[in-house]
Amino acid sequence: MQVKDRLTYSMLMVKGYLTRAYSSFMSHVFDVPPRLLAFLCLLIMLVLPVSGIDLRTLTFASVLAILALSWDLLVGRTGQVSLGHAFFFTIGAYCSALLNKFYGPSIAQIGIPAHIITIIVALAISVPIAMAVGLPALRVKGPYLGVVTLAISLMAYYFGNWVYLRDITGGSSGIPVPFFFDYLGGSSVRNILEFYFALAILFFSAIIIYKIATSKTGIVFISILDNELASKACGINVIKYKLIAFTISGFFASLAGCIYAYLLIGRVTPLSFFTTNSFLPITFTFLGGLGTIYGPIAGTFIYKFIESYAFRDYIKPIMTSGGFASQYDHLINAVFAIIIIVMIVKWPRGIARTIVDKLNDLAKPRGIEERGPRIWKKYKKEQKEGRFRKIFSKFKKKPKEKESEVET
Repeated sequence: MQVKDRLTYSMLMVKGYLTRAYSSFMSHVFDVPPRLLAFLCLLIMLVLPVSGIDLRTLTFASVLAILALSWDLLVGRTGQVSLGHAFFFTIGAYCSALLNKFYGPSIAQIGIPAHIITIIVALAISVPIAMAVGLPALRVKGPYLGVVTLAISLMAYYFGNWVYLRDITGGSSGIPVPFFFDYLGGSSVRNILEFYFALAILFFSAIIIYKIATSKTGIVFISILDNELASKACGINVIKYKLIAFTISGFFASLAGCIYAYLLIGRVTPLSFFTTNSFLPITFTFLGGLGTIYGPIAGTFIYKFIESYAFRDYIKPIMTSGGFASQYDHLINAVFAIIIIVMIVKWPRGIARTIVDKLNDLAKPRGIEERGPRIWKKYKKEQKEGRFRKIFSKFKKKPKEKESEVET
């Protein structure tokens, strides 16, 4: 075959791949409004570094979104309430920090980056730890499981501060770890690389969790969530699948802890075990939408944007000037607690899930007369009439049943 023919054949192959990719994009993304919205959000995230926005906040949100995803997989898919998810988050960070402390120099002599090896080994260690915690914890249900997981997290916090373990855990000062891109100093390139690295980890974690949630195992998770007794009656080993969900959730929470330590704080302390880090993923998930992939991610970024640009830039200076700077964290927790209560009452499905439901409703096929610029007005009118119908239906008197005449 001549060179010209080979080039022609290669061009035809590339054209075929591009055509199939374009067709797949149009059918699976462009024609599905929620997926198109997610694609546009991803494009916006990719171009944000050139906008001059605070990338540190976005990096922080990307790492915490992985933690929220892991919590949502456990609670939103199988209904297993966890109030101590900070345990897995901090266990991953501590395992990688301890490995780096004792074996980091030896690994560096081989020529392999110590960050990568220590994180991989820490994640491998976190899997049996999650299984060990899950076995006794999953023997209880509902709020009792939440109390057990919360107790485990608090026990780990006090063990981390125990005086006899300070040589290992570092006590309250913790264990220092090197940053991923420490060699770049404090340059803007470092901030950009950290942001893209955290975003890539979040993207691949979301893809993996989505594949798990839509697989046969994910369908079993949903069946356990809907009716555990019926799942047992169908022959499903409920304890086995709960343990699988617990292990996968612990794995991704540990991954978030490792990235958080090496990318953002450079130190692991027992304070990470505390209940605040356990309630953060709950807040993120309920804010975005429980039982979804996009909900925890959207909720995390909404939370961080409100905290950083509304509270930090406007409310914190006012409180500092008034002498209430020490109450700033308490104010944030109180405000977001009120927001979550309002969300549960007004939009129990979360902000992101409510938007997706509206987009799916608008994407339904309609008649010729319903299309065009009047579709949005018609949709709003239908929603308004539905609300009024629901309100007035409460005041309607139920028709009295006619009494049957008794034949004498």
